[in-house]
Amino acid sequence: MPTISFKPKKITQKITSQLSPRASDVIMHRFGLTAEGEKKTLEEIGKKYNITRERVRQIEDSALNFIKKSNVYKAEQAIFEELKQLMHKLGSIVAEHELLPHISKDKATQNHIHFFLTLGDAFKKHREDDHFHTRYSVDDEMAEKIHEALRKLYAGLSDEDLVSETEMIKKFLEHLKDVAGEYRDLEMVKRWLSMSKKVAKNPLGEWGKSSSPNIRIRGVKDYAFLVMRKNGSPMHFKEVADSISKTFSKKIHYATCHNELIKDSRFVLVGRGIYALSEWGYKKGIAREVIADILKREGPISKEEIVQKVNKERYFKKNTILVNLANPKYFKKNKGGLYSVV
Repeated sequence: MPTISFKPKKITQKITSQLSPRASDVIMHRFGLTAEGEKKTLEEIGKKYNITRERVRQIEDSALNFIKKSNVYKAEQAIFEELKQLMHKLGSIVAEHELLPHISKDKATQNHIHFFLTLGDAFKKHREDDHFHTRYSVDDEMAEKIHEALRKLYAGLSDEDLVSETEMIKKFLEHLKDVAGEYRDLEMVKRWLSMSKKVAKNPLGEWGKSSSPNIRIRGVKDYAFLVMRKNGSPMHFKEVADSISKTFSKKIHYATCHNELIKDSRFVLVGRGIYALSEWGYKKGIAREVIADILKREGPISKEEIVQKVNKERYFKKNTILVNLANPKYFKKNKGGLYSVV
């Protein structure tokens, strides 16, 4: 079912019909309203007419003003009102990359809608900046509330945060408590989130800061982090490589995976080829060092407790732990059978 009731190309033909040939040509090529649907730069059009980029801009601005004052434009106000109502339904402020495909999947039709958004007085264009993608709004107060909520959402995240979409939406809505219930639709909230350049989701649907390697996946080690985090317990590097291939359809060589895990501080080698995430509390070091760290932290404890606590941090055989513990150069046992560091 079509999102709009009118035929964009026909409306464009009507409202540009009274332009001079050159002004019409500039508008058609600037907005990609030709049969090819290709947008041209000021420079490209300037070369065609042997005029400066600034002169092309002046012709474009003049043509848009001419259209807005024309009777044919005034006669077509119903379509601008329809677009305005549609935007209210979508949340009053919508990213361009969400709005245009929502109206039509056809690129040429999207160009015509973009042309109408530029012409219509009801639509305010917010240009892309460091924080947000290009977006359009039809309600200034609502737009400011959404901008502010997205800024606060970003400010409340740490670089390591990785949260589910449900949790992200909950956090976002906490900053929008005074927004009317009609604007609390789930799809609407997702559209608002997609306006931000600072927060994003990774291929597993988890949200965080877009600059984080957990979100902006740049290579094997980032994919490895995601699959290990999802698994929730240590994995052999071959398992990690296989899981990456299965989850993300990316063929990874075992040796490549092993090499990437060794180099990244997010991973800890806890046994023969077995890796854990450092955020799980696992630490690097040989058996003796791990035992010493635990005893310094816990104070004198029994042999059984030492084995149990070591295995929470590293994958060592029980005998390896006991052999190290029996070394009087590093560890001593008191009369009660409790061990401490020499």
